[in-house]
Formats: sequence, C-alpha cells, structure tokens
Amino acid sequence: MFTGIIAATGHIAKIEPQNGDWKVTINTGKLDMSDVQLGDSIAANGICLTAITFDQNHYTADVSGETLQVTTAGDWQVGTEVNLEKALRLQDRLGGHLVSGHVDGVGVVKNIHQDGRSWRYQIESPLALAKYIATKGSICMNGISLTVNQVNDCVFDVNIVPHTRQETTIKNLTQGARVNLEVDLLARYLERMMNAPQADSEQYSKPTQKNTNLTSQFLAENGFK
Repeated sequence: MFTGIIAATGHIAKIEPQNGDWKVTINTGKLDMSDVQLGDSIAANGICLTAITFDQNHYTADVSGETLQVTTAGDWQVGTEVNLEKALRLQDRLGGHLVSGHVDGVGVVKNIHQDGRSWRYQIESPLALAKYIATKGSICMNGISLTVNQVNDCVFDVNIVPHTRQETTIKNLTQGARVNLEVDLLARYLERMMNAPQADSEQYSKPTQKNTNLTSQFLAENGFK
C-alpha cells in the first residue's frame, strides 16, 4: 500500500525486454534507499513494482506484459522521469489516501491552464472508471494523490499547487499525454458491496442438524462423567 505522496523522482536507466515483458532498472534520484530490502515494493508512476535487485541509487523490477499493456509503462524509454514512493509502513503518516499501486486505467490530459499560482489539469478517464470519480473525492494520477475539483461525465479536473508541480513529474505533462489512474479503493469496495449477491440469512441463523452417536451413555462409558 502507498499514500500517493511522492518521495522523489527518478528516471528509467535501463530496459531489458524479456520474452514479452521487461526487466527495468530505475535510477532512484534522491529517494532514501537505506531501509529498502529485497522484495520491497516501490511504486513508479503509481505502478507497484517489486525490487528484485537494488543499491543506493537504483532498483530493478520485472514489469509483466499485462502491466505494459494496461498502464503507461509501455511508453517508458531510457531517461523517462518517474514519480517514486516506497510502500507505506503502519507507523507512517497517511498524508494522501490509501493507494494500492494497481492501476485501473489510463487517462488522457485534455487541457492545462494556470489558475492563480496553481495549475488546473483536465483529464479524460476511461468510461469504465468514470462512475468511481466524484467531486472532492480522491484519485491517484501517476502515483500522486489528488483531490477531484469537478467531474463532467468522463472528464475531471484537478488543481496542482506549485510544490506538487515542482517536486513531481506532473510538470512534464502536455496536452494529449497519457497518465496512470487509480480510483479510490473505497469506491470500488462500495460498488462490490452494493452489487454482490445477497446470501440467504436463514442458512446462517439456523443450526445445522447432523446425525451423531455422541450420547450421555457413550460419554459415561468412556470416562466422561
């Protein structure tokens, strides 16, 4: 799990195609790698990746063919800048919102304009995700926890304050750019709860009757008195 609070930006240092998937090495920039262990999760642009090797300045991860198809990872090239976040620990502050690192779909930047000292980004989401995006709700875009300002069908707006724009890769986005989107976990679970088949409550309220040879006489004969 992650929070959507970007710790550092890095860049793609090496891509090794591996029979339909990739082995990717990421330069971690200023990310503190001192407490990273083999097998830890480190998100890159909102994609949860497992560190299979690492040092103080890099980590290497396998990227499956599925991930290459359903996220923007397939667009990566050597030098592509990525947002980085290590997995959440229980004692950490939850500064953003709960993020799984499992990208739900890819959106497209429709418009960017300055709004005071901030910037307003207009994003078009896939139709299947639109129902999960709500005004003043949370969404994760390229690994960044953001608040939705307004929604109009499949298009939503987010406001990017100067610090977020400066410290993440969002400053590199242009109109037409593709972005990873992960909707709020609560929205997905709520939909599942609302649409799941209803269990027959009677099967849980009535005790199950089973034939048994356990009697008071049997217990007495076997030393239970």
